[in-house]
Order: sequence, then C-alpha cells, then structure tokens
Amino acid sequence: MVQPTIRVQREDFDLNAETKRLAQGRRDIGAIVSFSGLCRDEGGQLSALELEHYPGMAEAEMTRIADEAISRFDLLGLTAIHRFGKIAPGENIVLVVAAAPHRQAAFDGANFMMDYLKTSAPFWKKEHAIDGRSRDWVAAKDADDAARDKWL
Repeated sequence: MVQPTIRVQREDFDLNAETKRLAQGRRDIGAIVSFSGLCRDEGGQLSALELEHYPGMAEAEMTRIADEAISRFDLLGLTAIHRFGKIAPGENIVLVVAAAPHRQAAFDGANFMMDYLKTSAPFWKKEHAIDGRSRDWVAAKDADDAARDKWL
C-alpha cells in the first residue's frame, strides 16, 4: 500500500520541492494535482490567521483521510502538509499533492483530501484584525460540510 506523507508544521513549505519529492524516480505517475491554500487578508481587515491543532490527533486524522483517498482513487502518492501558528496574508496554510496514473483520479483524490481535511481534522482558526484585536474563532461552514458530504 502507498504510504502518504503527512506533516503538521510551523514552517512554510515549498510546493515545487514537495511535488518533485513525490514524483522523483517514478515512471508510473501520469498526473499530479496540487492544491495550496493561502491566508487571505479578508478585504484588508486581517493581519494574521492563527491556526491551532490537536497534536498527534491531527496527524492521525490526516493519515486516516489520506489512506482513504489512496484506496478510493488508486493514488500512487499523496502528500498533505498543514501549518499551524500565526500566518500572515499571502502565506501558505495547507498543501495537498495527489499522484495517480490518470488526471481524474489525481483531481478526485486531492479534492477528497481537502474536503475531509477542512471538516474532520482537528484544526482551529482565529482571525487577528489589522487594528491588533483578536476576533472570535472561525466557525465551521455549512458549505464545507456539503462539499464533504458529496463523497458519501
């Protein structure tokens, strides 16, 4: 079985380096799909997004989701990296790279991973306004649940 690469880290990641690492030496991969989620400034109102996670449990849940994606879409490789800490607008938050023999499986695997990552992995977000005040923790969105539920 394919073993996913799962990391939860404070440091930034390099999309190109992670894609190259996944594909290095492989001749069976016909498609690689990547998704990189960035911090938005919410119309100039946000100075940072603070992400917290449940250590150990976050990695375990990400691995569970990745294993499901690999099995379900016959992926040849899958990398998922999620950052934590204070992240400024324009900086990376999350990366998913899915490799498969054909494009549709790679697209579906990456989408599945993100849809479940957004709703199932124990991460929490707090917005920090440009005036220095902390806002409330960001609530879950019904749209994220609907995106996940299309895979049921």
